[in-house]
Amino acid sequence: MEGIALCARYAFGPNRLHMCGPDMSREVLAYISEGEADGGLTHILKQFQTLFPYLQEIARANNIRDPFDSRVVLAYWIGNELLDNIPVKNLYRHLVDNLEVKKRVGLKSFGQIEEGLRLGACMHHSYHVFNIWKRTGNLDVAHTLQSMDQCRISSGKVLSVDGAIIKVLRKPLILKNDKLAFGGEEETKIMRRLEDSSIIDEVKLGDVISMHWGVPCTILTEDEVKNLEKYTNQSLALANHFFRRSSGL
Repeated sequence: MEGIALCARYAFGPNRLHMCGPDMSREVLAYISEGEADGGLTHILKQFQTLFPYLQEIARANNIRDPFDSRVVLAYWIGNELLDNIPVKNLYRHLVDNLEVKKRVGLKSFGQIEEGLRLGACMHHSYHVFNIWKRTGNLDVAHTLQSMDQCRISSGKVLSVDGAIIKVLRKPLILKNDKLAFGGEEETKIMRRLEDSSIIDEVKLGDVISMHWGVPCTILTEDEVKNLEKYTNQSLALANHFFRRSSGL
């Protein structure tokens, strides 16, 4: 159940804002706060219409039976070697058949996505955030710079912990010379849930934590920090190959 509990921590941020998954954020929060996972949480996470199909495809391509295996969950949210084992044709089929992206974005925009696949793309969360301009969760609207910055998994070094407030150094997503880029580190305050008994309650100065829609998720290892940076930068570079200021961001 470790992978299911981990996945819930990353899925909660957008779920509480009614952006992804079923209207069951209170139930998800209860599982997170109690540090528990069972079949009920699995059932909830399977209803995330973008998240779960990605987990299924990553697991299938790597001959892993359980889509909620911790390795699969980390591959999608943070990034690891499992992503390098997935043929581009699998991602194409996934976007067309599972997520119906071609119908959502239109033929012209999907042609751009197809070209991006040939240039190198992987089933990382950041790929979908930066390269699928139209959201595929509960909100059928285009991304903005701010929503992409909040939707990507970002990391920050902990500067202080004061009750529910964690202050971190974090690089924001910005526009630079009409391209997407990461700005310089800036202090950012995020709120944690004091009733949360999981590992994030043990955060201390100097730790690097992950964040999703303003919610602290996990304390990252050095390898996880490197992987998150690697796959996020890869997805950002791919997006910038096609980026146009006229996108409205």
